[in-house]
This record gives sequence, C-alpha cells and structure tokens, in this order.
Amino acid sequence: MHEYTSTARVWGLTCPGFPEEVSRARRWTRDILRGSPLADDAELIVSELSANAILHTASGAAFGSFHLALAVSPQVVALSVTDAGGTGISPKVEHQDQDAEHGRGLGMVTALAHRVVVHNSQAGHTITAELFAEARQGGGA
Repeated sequence: MHEYTSTARVWGLTCPGFPEEVSRARRWTRDILRGSPLADDAELIVSELSANAILHTASGAAFGSFHLALAVSPQVVALSVTDAGGTGISPKVEHQDQDAEHGRGLGMVTALAHRVVVHNSQAGHTITAELFAEARQGGGA
C-alpha cells in the first residue's frame, strides 16, 4: 500500500438524544462490523459512550443529539462519539468503589480499547476509542 493511500472506510450516524437510541447505535455498529473479531468490544464501547452522551451532556436535553463515527481499516477500528456539550467538565475516568451504581463506563472503555482520546471544544466533547486488529498487549489509553 502506498504511504499516502488509505483503505479506511468511514461511516457516520447522528442520533436524537433519546435513551432508546443507544440500542440503535449498538445495532448500527454491529451491522457495520459483522464478522469482525472486534465487533463485540466495539458494540460495548459505542453503547457506553452513547449512554454517557445522553446522561451527562446536553445531548440528552430536548432537541439534543449525539454523533457517531466509525472508521475501519485492516489495522484499526476507531469509534468516536461526539456529544452536545453543555457541561463545564471534561469526561474522565473515575475510580468507583465496588458498590457504586454509576461512574464505571469510561473506565470500561479505557480497559477495552487500545487507546482512548478525549477532544474538548465549545460545541462538546468527542471521545475516540481505537481497537487494534493485532492481539492485545493489555488495555488502556
């Protein structure tokens, strides 16, 4: 492959900020990655990031939405969820105790993905999780 040629395919989906859209995001991801050994991890990551967008940002407010992007190449699956912002804090991994009912989602994403990047802007946050096709050498960002 020529160094300036990309064989990545990219898909995008914008969803209204309703809780039932999380299952739509999962199905969409599963359909695109059908047959990939990374499909299960990708589906779980999209589910967590989409739910976080709805629960913790303006994406879940009236007329809110979130956007998914999925880029697939032979080496990497990159999943991005962009929320509508509206919070003064950046998403971060929280270390919860064993009995906590919330706060583990981004930590789980970080454990599953090979790399997680958070981009902040005035319009919102984009969290990108990358899964590498080769065998995992341990999780984390």
